[in-house]
Amino acid sequence: MKSIFRNKKILKVIIILIVLSYFIYILIKQQATLNSYKTEQDYVSSQIQNQQEYKNELADMEANINSDEYIEQIARDKLDMYLPNERVYVDANK
Repeated sequence: MKSIFRNKKILKVIIILIVLSYFIYILIKQQATLNSYKTEQDYVSSQIQNQQEYKNELADMEANINSDEYIEQIARDKLDMYLPNERVYVDANK
């Protein structure tokens, strides 16, 4: 009779260990998933920040696009245009 109770106790302990091991496995797996989500969230947050900065730069450019200074700067840099009677010096070492 003792051996039957002893076998049942051992069986209960084994079942409890199996269930406990399963829960630990699930917990570790979920933690790994959460870590990957956190990494992805950090990456997306940095992308959002970069795009926000770019948006602000574009807004500043849009505000200045019709100003005389901006038009003059673009004419000088991109089109090589200069004001009348203005002397232009070219660096021969370039």
